[in-house]
Amino acid sequence: MQKVNWGVVGLGSVAKEFVKGFNFSENAKLFGIASNDNVKLNTFKENFKIESKYCFNDYNKLIDEKKIEIVYLALPTFLHKEWVISCLERNKKVLVEKPATMNSEEIFKIKENPKSENCFFEAYMYLFHPQIKKTIELIKEGEIGKIISMESYFGNNLLTKKNWFGFTKKKKIDPKKRIFNKKMGGGSILDLGCYPVSFSTFIGSLENQITFKNVEVLDKKVIIGQTGVELDSYATLKFDNGFISKVGSSFSNNLGRKTEIIGSDGKIIIEDTWTANPSKLIIKKKTKETVLEIKSKKNIYSYEIDALSDEILNKNLSNNKLININQSVINMQIIDAWKN
Repeated sequence: MQKVNWGVVGLGSVAKEFVKGFNFSENAKLFGIASNDNVKLNTFKENFKIESKYCFNDYNKLIDEKKIEIVYLALPTFLHKEWVISCLERNKKVLVEKPATMNSEEIFKIKENPKSENCFFEAYMYLFHPQIKKTIELIKEGEIGKIISMESYFGNNLLTKKNWFGFTKKKKIDPKKRIFNKKMGGGSILDLGCYPVSFSTFIGSLENQITFKNVEVLDKKVIIGQTGVELDSYATLKFDNGFISKVGSSFSNNLGRKTEIIGSDGKIIIEDTWTANPSKLIIKKKTKETVLEIKSKKNIYSYEIDALSDEILNKNLSNNKLININQSVINMQIIDAWKN
């Protein structure tokens, strides 16, 4: 079977999780890697049996490599705009780790490049998992009636929880660490809040396409920590079609990863929206409760990798409705309004 050659730029903790998806992929291959850290470069090279000539210290050399068809960009957020634009200018497809940029000004700069319409994607892997596909299927079938509202959260106390979703246990709030450093794109909203925002705009636009003009950001509650980033953040998103979504993100409270989608005839509860562990949906109605276990043998990242690779192989990237530039623009505008 033909496979798409992927390159990865930036080999930090997120990339370490992402590349595991290639072990389960049906149509993609980790072909090249780039990092300015030789230890990480050699570790990835050995673990994934990558040829030395496709292991680069220079990001530009990986992007210029003609055999690489798409780049997964896993650099810190403050570097995203520069390297996304660098990919687009070379006509290279790019999947950038969320959040796409530091702010909406930067995402609009990316959108100025016409290549962004078909070559830019933002990495929200959860949207491709079978539990989300099943959720959308249930909604469209009218299982819980007309969608009225939702609540969606992502957060945990990083000072007490050990090795949670890629974070190692933090002994203290260290301003040198990316997640606590404002200039590097730290804070709970950019790092975690982008997930419930992205899901809210996705659910909110199932019936009608939306823009930022269709959304109000209300009831903002943001607690800033000693390094100047948000530790605990909440907001209500009000759509002009009547749909309302309450969102929250936290580095200091155990919010979990749950989403509740409320309809006129019941609700759907997603136990672990973002990592699907466990992958379980609970459908609650007035007189009935149904639990659906969504079985999967694949790594959560492999669904996103396979979906994009399939679109590349079939040359239909313009049909991607989940993680395209227009969705990223709306999400970043909402995030800006939440933060400021």
